[in-house]
Amino acid sequence: MPYHIKKTSILGSAVPTNGTEYYAGDNKWTNDYENRKVYVNEADANSQQATTISRTMGDKTYTYQPEWWKNSVVVSE
Repeated sequence: MPYHIKKTSILGSAVPTNGTEYYAGDNKWTNDYENRKVYVNEADANSQQATTISRTMGDKTYTYQPEWWKNSVVVSE
């Protein structure tokens, strides 16, 4: 069963498709359902959704999950 990742746009209903955006790959989002990235298995989609970023400032490293991933969900088709 194929999977994809979607989220509500920060622009809300100003984005066609009722404010829904789909992950298209390469750090890009699209509101076109046909251009979404499709994952063969749920584990790959969940792994992508769990993406974190680490930043080092001085002697401290901070790891966080960007808002666009926090607010996304993995959906089966």
